[in-house]
Amino acid sequence: MKSNVINNYRMGAYLLVAIGLINLRYQSGQGLVLQHSLAIIIPGALVLISTFVPALAKNLHGKAVRSVSIAVGLLLIAYAVLN
Repeated sequence: MKSNVINNYRMGAYLLVAIGLINLRYQSGQGLVLQHSLAIIIPGALVLISTFVPALAKNLHGKAVRSVSIAVGLLLIAYAVLN
């Protein structure tokens, strides 16, 4: 069960990094695109790194952390799509 939770975090993190990189490429003509893309890529990279550090991965199993991470992830995805 616990490996499924970590895999879900990893897939979500990969999703954020991919969306951020796609955003960077396809909105390259607009101003501040680097800041907008990094606002999506950096949280995804931090979550991805935290899943490989055992001390941090242990903290990702809490119900409150899951709820907050889902909410933040959905907000970042909406930010990437709508911006």
